[in-house]
Amino acid sequence: MKKKVQVILIILINSLFLHAQQQPKGIIGTTNWLNNWTNFKPAANEYNEATNIIAGTIEKDTKLVKRNTYQLVGVVYVTNNATLTIEPGTVIRGDDKTCGTLVITNGSKIIAEGLETDPIIFTSNKEKTERKPGDWGGIIIMGKAPINTLGGLLTLPFDLEPALNHYGGQDAEDYSGILKYIRIEYAGRKLSAQKELNGLSLAGVGKKTLVSHVQISFSNDDSFECYGGNLNMNNLISYRTTDDDFDFTQGAQINLTNSIAIRHPFSSDISGSRCFEVDSYEKIANTDMTKPLTKINASNITLINLEENNQGLVRESVYVKENTFFSLTNSVVSGFTPFVLLEGSIGNGEANLSKITLKNVVANNCAGEISSESTSNDPGLKSYYSNPDFGVQFTKMKNNELFALPNIKVNPDFRLNVNNTIAIGN
Repeated sequence: MKKKVQVILIILINSLFLHAQQQPKGIIGTTNWLNNWTNFKPAANEYNEATNIIAGTIEKDTKLVKRNTYQLVGVVYVTNNATLTIEPGTVIRGDDKTCGTLVITNGSKIIAEGLETDPIIFTSNKEKTERKPGDWGGIIIMGKAPINTLGGLLTLPFDLEPALNHYGGQDAEDYSGILKYIRIEYAGRKLSAQKELNGLSLAGVGKKTLVSHVQISFSNDDSFECYGGNLNMNNLISYRTTDDDFDFTQGAQINLTNSIAIRHPFSSDISGSRCFEVDSYEKIANTDMTKPLTKINASNITLINLEENNQGLVRESVYVKENTFFSLTNSVVSGFTPFVLLEGSIGNGEANLSKITLKNVVANNCAGEISSESTSNDPGLKSYYSNPDFGVQFTKMKNNELFALPNIKVNPDFRLNVNNTIAIGN
């Protein structure tokens, strides 16, 4: 009887291990969820001229409708706990001369819920032959969810109106609205050498806020940046951003699933362009260390460099700073050197490395593997992450072998190529 129990336990353990190894990797879906609502050639799109101007302050509930095309002039604030609702299919064009920027202030809301067949579009006001990254500001949402800076409240460094520029609080469940089936194109205006707007800035945004099916293309700084807050986000696309695709700081507590970053060397800058940049604080002296450190759980993520033989200004796919929890699971990374870079202060001490989990990840064409700034190609790092329990697999395939259809000139499909799922344990 005892032997039978032991055999059953062994079978069960092996079955669980095999199941873990066979978890689908990279972005998933029974159909290609990038179809219909996305646009990988926004410079080719002709949008209607603006029929309505949005400027100043929105202090009461307001609705933008599809039959109009709107021009966002200057910094537009939604205040006084008002809700800005945007119909599916509505086009909002950011004014380049005044750096059109939409700011949802603390307590106010945005309901921008497009449809797969009728997305909401935020784009440049310029003619299609003149559009470029940074034509307009972007979207900023400030909520009441916790951040880990001293005092629990902070302002964004974007030259916003002081009385309206604050975020943070105690409500992790805070609700700032819905962003679903929307595209944000050519945002991220550079304000100064040290100040750059992002495609979408989420500052102290709470868990009840829905961020799903959002494509940000050709942002001049980060595509998505979270300053603290607590969010579950899914089906996000960052395409050819200049700086980072996903940037997290100030104790952000984020679950990110089924999302993709598509990089190109000619769309990156010298600041260090990465898919993920993850830290807990800018300065430890300004941080309340009794509050949670940044914790990012990223699963079913695809990170891809389109130019397979040209690293250019693209850096590592993931950069993690000290005192930060980061988990990347069931994911695919292709074309980065190194695969992951750890801040020098992390080193290869197990106490620090235990905060950084890489599990069931395919690292394709990633020379350099996992490195630390303090110990380049440290054998201790390689030994730590080569543990079979992590399931990190290094492969060498062409993108068109690895992915179903990695060609943005058509309707791309970045799910794994079914013909190679066995080779990569999917």
